[in-house]
Amino acid sequence: MKNSLLIILSSSLITFPVFADIVDQNILEQNDSSQLKSVSQLSSLKNILKRQTEQAPYVHDLKNAYQVRTLFVESQALPIVDIQLTFNAGSARDESIGKGLFGIANMAANLMTEGTENYSAAQIANQFEQLGAQFSVKAYRDMFVVRLRVMSDPQKLESAINLMLEVLNHATFTPSSLNLVFSNTQVGQRQLQENPNRLIDIKLYRTLYGTHPYAQPITGTNASIRKITPALLKQFREQLLVAQNMNIAITGQLNTQQASDLSIKIMQSLPQGHPAPALPLPEPQRGFNIQHIPYQSTQAYVTMGHLGISRNDPDQLALELANQMLGGSGFNSLLMKELRVKRGFTYGAYSAFSLTQTDGIFSLNYSTKQDQLMESIQVAHKTLINFVKQPIDKKQLEETRSGMLRAFPMSFSSNANINAQLGSIGFYGLPADYLSKYPEQLRKLTALDVQQAVRKHIYPENLTVIVASEKLEKEKLLQNLKDNLSPPQPVQIDPETIHPLTP
Repeated sequence: MKNSLLIILSSSLITFPVFADIVDQNILEQNDSSQLKSVSQLSSLKNILKRQTEQAPYVHDLKNAYQVRTLFVESQALPIVDIQLTFNAGSARDESIGKGLFGIANMAANLMTEGTENYSAAQIANQFEQLGAQFSVKAYRDMFVVRLRVMSDPQKLESAINLMLEVLNHATFTPSSLNLVFSNTQVGQRQLQENPNRLIDIKLYRTLYGTHPYAQPITGTNASIRKITPALLKQFREQLLVAQNMNIAITGQLNTQQASDLSIKIMQSLPQGHPAPALPLPEPQRGFNIQHIPYQSTQAYVTMGHLGISRNDPDQLALELANQMLGGSGFNSLLMKELRVKRGFTYGAYSAFSLTQTDGIFSLNYSTKQDQLMESIQVAHKTLINFVKQPIDKKQLEETRSGMLRAFPMSFSSNANINAQLGSIGFYGLPADYLSKYPEQLRKLTALDVQQAVRKHIYPENLTVIVASEKLEKEKLLQNLKDNLSPPQPVQIDPETIHPLTP
């Protein structure tokens, strides 16, 4: 019995050598060192893994005669290929097809798989399923994104790509499919009235952007989508879903030549067309703009913000770090500490920069009880003012930087994540080595760099404040915000009231 117990103990230690750094060294020394030699050798993996944690995948920037940017990451771990076609054809391009046609990009994305000249919607779905492929089309504010995931087997890969190109080039956008989307949109609009955060989001974009292409919701409105016809959807495809208005991202079990051949096939199979023109710059607003959305609830929902920066702004990384400190890092952020930890006003308070082709939005948001609304807004605004005016806390800066570096590998933790990163890098014209240089650039940022970026791009005196609540005292709130900006006045003391100190 004793010998069998020793055999079991010894075998269990050898079975899991990768956990050697947590095994009691005294136990190891009592066993045959020849059997456990691999354990001591593998303990060095701990240091190797630390060095490789931040190592981003190598990105190939494949050149071609069509001048269509193609980024590729080889990944031999799984027999899978991910492809993303990113067109400069998001909802910001809706009115390039016709005045007031908000929602046409989203409509085209929703109807793309509803049938072509050769296949019905059911046949398209069945063929992708038989190939073990996943296919999706989605419209965003900047981008129109087509994604395909399929096995790397050459026959299945070729069949899936052919079917993807069939859908892109020959979707029919039938009136019956349009009517179905109209019905679904009307249901969505009714549900929207029950979602205060979506109502605020729409109001914020319309208020900050005015007549700019970013102003309207991606889904459009009930009135605008009624104007959309199959002919207009085909015009959208012919004008914007073209080779010269896209970039390609490929990740998976291919070599560079195979990836290059695949990308060229896609380019050749699409109309060449022309790139979309640059978007105009939106006009920033000055002062405070308070908007109220009547909403029956014991909770009040608050968002305040102003126009921010584009994705290509040189201060983008410094502001990403600053935002994590202000309201993007959970309980360690300033907004969370002031609004939740110290005062219990809310469960969560957050800030964010939306990064787009032209100036995006900087905003902070939270919800609170109706009777705490006015005070909570004053505290949130004061926290923002102090963050801009006071020196950056170096200890918090280092803690936040460390957290971002630890989280960084999640951005390329899977083939799908890698491919999404490649699509964004290609769309916004970032360098191919952006991911590999990210940790180094993040470490180089000083407290002064962050402070200068904050004071340059965050304006507590120019805020649009949108509140969804039962009631709101707008004049009182405006005065509170102005009072926050005023420096405290020194206390005036009457000399006659001062008494000499006794010895």
